[in-house]
Amino acid sequence: MKGRPIALKLVDDGAMYASEAKIHPRETDGPLQRLRIAAVFWLLGMFYAFPWFNWDGRQMVLFDLPARKFHVFGLVFWPQDFFYLSMLLMTAAFALFFFTALAGRLWCGYACPQTVWTEVFLWIERWIEGPRNRRIKLDAAPWSREKILRKATKQAIWIVFALWTGFTFVGFFTPIRALGGDVLHLQVSGWALFWIFFYALATYGNAGFLREQVCKYMCPYARFQGAMFDRDTLIIAYDEQRGEARGARSKSVPSVLDPARLRVRSTAAVSADAGTADVDQRSLGDCVDCTICVQVCPTGIDIRGGLQFECIACGACIDACNTVMDKVGYPQGLIRYSTLNAMQGNPGRVLRPRIVIYAVILSVLIASFAWAISHRVPLIVDVLRDRNALYRVTPEGDIENAYTLKIMNKDHVAHRYIVTIDAGLALAIGAGQDQIEAAAGQVVESPLTLRANPAAAQGMHPLRIEVRSVVQPAVRYSEQASFFGPSP
Repeated sequence: MKGRPIALKLVDDGAMYASEAKIHPRETDGPLQRLRIAAVFWLLGMFYAFPWFNWDGRQMVLFDLPARKFHVFGLVFWPQDFFYLSMLLMTAAFALFFFTALAGRLWCGYACPQTVWTEVFLWIERWIEGPRNRRIKLDAAPWSREKILRKATKQAIWIVFALWTGFTFVGFFTPIRALGGDVLHLQVSGWALFWIFFYALATYGNAGFLREQVCKYMCPYARFQGAMFDRDTLIIAYDEQRGEARGARSKSVPSVLDPARLRVRSTAAVSADAGTADVDQRSLGDCVDCTICVQVCPTGIDIRGGLQFECIACGACIDACNTVMDKVGYPQGLIRYSTLNAMQGNPGRVLRPRIVIYAVILSVLIASFAWAISHRVPLIVDVLRDRNALYRVTPEGDIENAYTLKIMNKDHVAHRYIVTIDAGLALAIGAGQDQIEAAAGQVVESPLTLRANPAAAQGMHPLRIEVRSVVQPAVRYSEQASFFGPSP
């Protein structure tokens, strides 16, 4: 067979598949990890709290699919408002492009739901089973009463948390308080029960078992991120020139950044009377080869091997390495956010063409979305002409045109509307047709007849029909139409 050969990894028993060992990330502390913890609390706080808050007497965030209404912070969106959703999705897409090109996989490391829920499940695991070394020993130990108790407790808490997550998820699509009452009285509908268990199972499986496998093998973002990276994109990078060669050394050996040490490394002029161990240690870089950067990585990679698609840019290796550097008395930054150009000593550029283009498009989208939302009118008016005749002549000799006004009140309160006509000729509205009432969310069809003097109504005359709320004059909508009379 021609082409590149395919390498198959064989395990000891001759099978062509080997499951990966479970990764036990080591807990670390630092500014980046504290930022991640804050992001977890912020994002999950919004997820679990928003359905329970009310706004103007309604659930603050509720996607009411049967009624085809989305309640978001006091605003009511209808299927006719799909324009706003498309703008929001475009804004999110270009925000992802912008931040990825600027600073790598910030979304993956700090805001991705997979990362956020996996972090919570890891907290529960650490709380029940202990730190990394103890968890590894527990997994390797034979089954005992303590192991069964710890594993069962962990699984029970995972399941309860996953079920609460599924319940909250469904609470975004049906009033959560009513859903809670149905759950307590065991009166949950079949579909609601299905989605609660479905989302609970997805949370339990992805965050509890698959974990990094989702990021490494299932998420497409890891595969196409390379198309958005360049040599000036901020990435988590290991300073190979400073860190190599790796090895343990005594604390008395200064960092390679020390001027005296730099002279030793550059000229290899080690004193002849220095001991062999001292000579070997002086030839080493700043990496003490403690492998803590690997132990804290949630995807189990070694960042010292260079940029890898499995890296989710969580920054755990940066905080861990900086802690080790502090202990040995070396400057921080052996692993840091940097660019490929900077790591190789080349000048870098933050304001690159793609960054400027993404920033401009993103700014326009955000400004347009904000303007559209702030100027959104909760009213839609359609004007339909009578198709039976262009015009009619009344017994009094006036010219009459017939229309149908289709008014949709998209607000969450009832409105009384006034109908006015703006035209180049005097038009009279039919009796009782200049005011229309519509309840919240109601669609009203109302007849509208316009009359004009036959002497002034010859030919076609453009006009504007405006519908305005009596209580809120800013709620108004106008449509273009035409008035037809006999040919001159």
